[in-house]
Amino acid sequence: MKLRTGLLLGAAFAAGLAIGPASDRLERQFGFSLLPQAFAQDGSRAETYRLLNLFADVFERVRAEYVEPVNDRDLIENAINGMLTGLDPHSSYLNSKSFRDMQVNTRGEFGGLGIEVTQEGGYIKVISPIDDTPAMRAGVKAGDLITGLDGQTVQGMSLNDAVEKMRGTPNTRINITIRREGTDKPIELTLVREVIRLRVVRSRMEGDDVAYIRVSSFSEQTEASMRRAFNELKAQSGDKLRGLVLDLRNNPGGLLPESISVSDDFLDRGEIVSTRGRHAEDTQRWNAKGGDITGGLPIIVLINGGSASASEIVAGALQDHRRAIILGTRSFGKGSVQTVSPLPGNGGMRLTTARYYTPSGRSIQGQGITPDIEVAASREERARFGPEREADLNRSLKNTGGTPQATAPARNDLPAMAKDIAKLPPENQPAFDPQKPETDYQLQQALSVLRAMPMPARRASR
Repeated sequence: MKLRTGLLLGAAFAAGLAIGPASDRLERQFGFSLLPQAFAQDGSRAETYRLLNLFADVFERVRAEYVEPVNDRDLIENAINGMLTGLDPHSSYLNSKSFRDMQVNTRGEFGGLGIEVTQEGGYIKVISPIDDTPAMRAGVKAGDLITGLDGQTVQGMSLNDAVEKMRGTPNTRINITIRREGTDKPIELTLVREVIRLRVVRSRMEGDDVAYIRVSSFSEQTEASMRRAFNELKAQSGDKLRGLVLDLRNNPGGLLPESISVSDDFLDRGEIVSTRGRHAEDTQRWNAKGGDITGGLPIIVLINGGSASASEIVAGALQDHRRAIILGTRSFGKGSVQTVSPLPGNGGMRLTTARYYTPSGRSIQGQGITPDIEVAASREERARFGPEREADLNRSLKNTGGTPQATAPARNDLPAMAKDIAKLPPENQPAFDPQKPETDYQLQQALSVLRAMPMPARRASR
């Protein structure tokens, strides 16, 4: 009873509301009262009082008359989740299992398929497959819509339930049905679950003079792993690096503190990001602590439509400070911050509490980061199916509170050859193969730009 009471109280107080006669009926039936009667009798809350009375009526009727017996916990948790998911695409209720899974995810290890997902239009949308996982190897792509799991439609299934169904014991199989832009028929895939150990940073030398670092998500280990990778590549080059390519393509984001730390690694001074909530006193700003791990080497940041949230914070900070050239295609445009709070019963609530703004004051909510040099990954023109970016999602937040200028000013310090870079690959460009960097058109253009940039005077790095 304590768990159910706590959840119901949480639902009422989260909305700042009151319940009257309905509370009386629930008190007689279950032995508890939702709110003090003195508060419920406040005449200024009459409409709220009426609506919550409606909620209690529906709760009682479903409990008494639904065709099959229903669990009180399920009813209340579904009601809470409906309240949160009705706000925006990123607020949600986490039951105890989902809450534990989220904590595992941020630590960088879990069991499943290796897909970052969200929910849209009743389907499960792939934000990005994770590198070197069953999903990536099976060909799952950012933007795919998962319409079925083991022959069961995902219509009517909550995001948490779908994620739980995709996870499971390693070496067990699951069939997923995908709808993809440009294809007329559903795509059927069979994947074998694995223990997913997130290797969030991968690195290598490009030639003998450029460090390439790919960051696939922002977990608790991202900044430390990235710093270690850069130092290893620097030593491997004999301290003769001429630049860094930081690849944030298909990086769906993650922890805000990690994105701030990664940005700080490349900045000597200045603001990195600010967040503004509902009240002015909720505004927060984070500034660079000083010291650039590269010693001022040129940086190219790669982004695309799968780059979201924390990766957009990094790209926006480095772009506004003219610390890096941004190359690729416009990013996803998720400019909101979610706070995860524990709730009674070991569950939690993910609630959108703020928008974030780049150092120049831009809100990228629904806008995304526009690259300094626009370069597409392929010539393929796909028919658009379903939402591609944050602005396409139902109930997405409006872009408000920032400067009127939605994009960074055009740069006049790019190498002369940059203006000659074609936005589309040549017709004879080989199909992209992750194992063959020479087939990555965006990366090859980034390397050309980087090698055309003048080498800065050597500075001490931290």
